[in-house]
Amino acid sequence: MDLMTILQVLDSTVRLATPLLLACLAGLFSERAGIFDIGLEGKMLAAAFFSAAIAAVTGSVWMGLGAGILASLALSGLHGLASITFRGNQLISGVAINFLAAGLTVLIAQSWFQQGGRTPALLSGGRFGGITLPGAETLREVPVLGPIYYELISGHSILVYVAFACVPLTWWILYRTRFGLRLRAVGENPEAVDTAGISVIRLRYAAVLICGLLCGIAGAYLATALQAGFVQDMTAGRGYIALAALIFAKWRPWQALYATLLFGFLQAVALRYQNLDLGFITLPVQAMDALPYILTVVILAGFIGKAVPPRAGGEPYVKER
Repeated sequence: MDLMTILQVLDSTVRLATPLLLACLAGLFSERAGIFDIGLEGKMLAAAFFSAAIAAVTGSVWMGLGAGILASLALSGLHGLASITFRGNQLISGVAINFLAAGLTVLIAQSWFQQGGRTPALLSGGRFGGITLPGAETLREVPVLGPIYYELISGHSILVYVAFACVPLTWWILYRTRFGLRLRAVGENPEAVDTAGISVIRLRYAAVLICGLLCGIAGAYLATALQAGFVQDMTAGRGYIALAALIFAKWRPWQALYATLLFGFLQAVALRYQNLDLGFITLPVQAMDALPYILTVVILAGFIGKAVPPRAGGEPYVKER
């Protein structure tokens, strides 16, 4: 395998890992505050549809991004209302959001565009294009380092760089700020936080809304950068893979980056090597498509050890009188 082939696979890895990374960090904020969120998939799907729909109508990808974020925030608010204010079952609320998004996006898409649940293909103004970093063209011919910088580091959309910048930012917020300390404490011992005179409800709503913001960016990336429009169920289980990556990372931001890159790499390999000939057997395209999901289960089952979630996760907080 030559250098260019390796770089192309790694380039696809970065692009495919981006929505997983954003969704994984979204779940990290929510679950660190004690709110389990199965609804990452639904929020990403709603954001993907509304970002593509508004970008198609207005011709502005930034308007589309804003619409996708607002759609995700609305579903996050709904999840917060059900699980925080009304103390409902967090898992059921998340599953309901997934079903709601899966049905409404297709219904509204068909009503607005009459294209079988799709949005129109986005033109250049409605999509995020690649950014050529300074010096990429100049260094392109330099052996080894030039192709790595030009092919792998440069040329991605702005949302890719935002996603990777969110990793150190998340680490800093969680481990170097008062807000992060309180957020982690709410997920471990909300009674102690309440005793200190800090609002558990407010902190959990803040975490849920941050989750919605990141899911909105992830969904918008799918429809306006990775692809050129919305199609039915285009998230294709990425929300669930992000949850698996979060468990694999043991609720830590840097480990979340490594986990999502691993899953992105598995998807990139599956996409590149269709009908893979191993000599003694040829793996059909269906087997290659299923490979990332199969290996996800294998990795979770046998390689991560004991993953201990936040102690107060999934439990509604009832203030003692």
